Amino acid sequence: MKNKELKILLSAPRGFCAGVERAIEIVEKSIQKFGAPVYVRHEIVHNKHVVDDLKNKGAIFVEELEEIKDKTRPVIFSAHGVPKKIPEDAKNYKMTYVDATCPLVSKVHREAENLNKAGYQIILIGHKNHPEVIGTMGQLPDGAVRLIQNEDEAQNYHAEKKDKIAYITQTTLSVDDTKEIIKILKNKYPSMKEPMKEDICYATTNRQAAVKNIAKQCDMFFVIGSRNSSNSVRLVEVAKKSGCENAHLIHSESEIPYNEIEKFNTIGISSGASAPEILVENFINALKNKFTIKINEVEIIKENVVFKVPNKLN
Repeated sequence: MKNKELKILLSAPRGFCAGVERAIEIVEKSIQKFGAPVYVRHEIVHNKHVVDDLKNKGAIFVEELEEIKDKTRPVIFSAHGVPKKIPEDAKNYKMTYVDATCPLVSKVHREAENLNKAGYQIILIGHKNHPEVIGTMGQLPDGAVRLIQNEDEAQNYHAEKKDKIAYITQTTLSVDDTKEIIKILKNKYPSMKEPMKEDICYATTNRQAAVKNIAKQCDMFFVIGSRNSSNSVRLVEVAKKSGCENAHLIHSESEIPYNEIEKFNTIGISSGASAPEILVENFINALKNKFTIKINEVEIIKENVVFKVPNKLN
């Protein structure tokens, strides 16, 4: 098995986006500034490797503020954003908090508030129970935002305010699926207001486009990322829809399917926006133990977006 030649098409851009890098940096700088432990509400980003690394450095992860025994310690809110109520609760507990919400998610939060103030019925296209969706819906009173998850729900949706309706979206959706949902809604409500700038973030869009670009040439496709990472799961779907049916998510408990790979000549690799590059390197090194590898990195766009950490940490 050792010497079978295997061509790897390595999708670029892939891996960490600016929002994820900023969130991890916020936790690390908070530990430096405040000492350990610092608490993090919800996984800072959806990746076990990242979470474990930060745990080793002194972060304690909780799902709710109530779980924090020592409320004199600072708490950090995850990159996915939180409902309005959470910072208020932290203030009531007199806790120091640092908000690591991705600036592109915060943009959607502000959009929702502005639309609500202007009297719009707001539709949020997204996935129920995803922390980003919970955070966005939690910016406004109950019932102010209607969640639509798929084309069927869009078909069956009936707006109370037909002439004053607007949509926003989760930042990590499939670009193509979202387009279809929007098309259905626009047919029903031609005057529907759309975001000034698309809500699906640049990193999600770029990673999907990069996978689309090479999927047809691949016999098998692997996306390195976590099962609860929305953007990673979307990349697998994009690979399948773009011509590589045999696409799989490689997460922390995955076994590498060497026997399956053995049958093919070309495999594609990408990684979700919360997956560190070391996981891609580990995966490729594991393949090198079994095959003779030729790597071709296919980059469609250079990313140079950087988000600053909050001033209180500098």
